[in-house]
Amino acid sequence: MRFADPLFLLLFLLLPCIPWYRERLRKRRRGALRFSDLGRFKKIRPSTSLKVRHSVTVLRLIALSLLIIAAARPQTSESILENDYTEGVDILLALDCSGSMQAMDLDYQKRTRLEVAKEVIANFVKKRTSDRIGLVVFAGDAYTQCPMTLDYAVLLEVLKGVEITMGETIPDGTAIGLATGRCLKRLENSETKSRVVILLTDGVNNAGELDPLTAARIAKQLGVKIYTVGAGSRDGYAPFKVSHPFFGDTWTKQEVQIDVQTLTEMAEITDGRFFRAGDEGELERIFAEIDRLEKTEIEDLGEHRYRELFTVFAGLALAALLLEILLSQTIYRVLP
Repeated sequence: MRFADPLFLLLFLLLPCIPWYRERLRKRRRGALRFSDLGRFKKIRPSTSLKVRHSVTVLRLIALSLLIIAAARPQTSESILENDYTEGVDILLALDCSGSMQAMDLDYQKRTRLEVAKEVIANFVKKRTSDRIGLVVFAGDAYTQCPMTLDYAVLLEVLKGVEITMGETIPDGTAIGLATGRCLKRLENSETKSRVVILLTDGVNNAGELDPLTAARIAKQLGVKIYTVGAGSRDGYAPFKVSHPFFGDTWTKQEVQIDVQTLTEMAEITDGRFFRAGDEGELERIFAEIDRLEKTEIEDLGEHRYRELFTVFAGLALAALLLEILLSQTIYRVLP
């Protein structure tokens, strides 16, 4: 509800003057009778009508309050035409699925980096509403696993099927530059104002023909922002599960190698940000921060009309005023 003339609401400041004036007037009119003994009168219990004798004043205040609200012209808004304009964000997720993503450090010795990353990315996708999102997977080479789509159910199903080196269909390695180039190829024909690449890796670029910084400069020219995420233990070493034919599953530790400098430069060149995730909690907070930074712009272009509520409040005020007059001229009539 809105008020077309809200200045009339300032009249509420005058309402406290009414009970004050009535009380003062009542004291000036009060008569006096002399009695030799008031003891018996004190034993008389006040009637119900006497207890609610101030209802007349209350009704008058209610009537005046309703008239003030009516004078301020309360209105309700009704949307005639729903016409919200949504400017979505085009997002390409580049997910490392190289052999090193088998490390179990983000969820210590329980799940691999890839499994944790897939769950966090899935939760990120579920929070978006009007953005086209695609998926590129990479190891020693990079492939578009899902083109940009608004059908998040399809994207989530594709994400579930991502495996280490995609079941050995991709050569092992870490082609960060090539993965970025694949994302840019998908984004070059995008007409949205905001285009984003979110690249998650745990290694150093050691494959592919395209240098990561060269890919970042191309992204800068295309107006694409890159968020880079380095995932891996901060302790310097990560546990790997090794299956032995005689001794069963054993654990070994391998060095964590993340090219922080290159990933940081890629983000800075494109006005993005580099994030470092040492465990699952940090990775969740990183994607929550990216979700906050890359919000969809929604502009309301709908038409509205307003319905006047003046008559409703004026009618209620009239009813309260008539009841006040009725009581003041009957039960609570003051005789001279």
